[in-house]
Amino acid sequence: MYEIATRNTKIKKEIEKHISTIKSINEKLNRLKKNPRKEIGAHTLHGRLKGKWACWLGSNIRMIYEIDDYEKIIIIEAIGTHKIY
Repeated sequence: MYEIATRNTKIKKEIEKHISTIKSINEKLNRLKKNPRKEIGAHTLHGRLKGKWACWLGSNIRMIYEIDDYEKIIIIEAIGTHKIY
């Protein structure tokens, strides 16, 4: 199982804010820990975000992250509406 980390405290606070308002996000993050590539409809990104992954956490909440398979860590880089791209 993977661990979840964030790039900075601002992102961590954003996640906590969304978890407090949308309870299903915590469940989705737990599922993501089991399989960060396919579990919740994750997909790879292209262009300047090549090598990163994205998934929907809510109806309008997206998350961009990197996967470190060696350390078994999911590093969340951004969370928010589609404008985070």
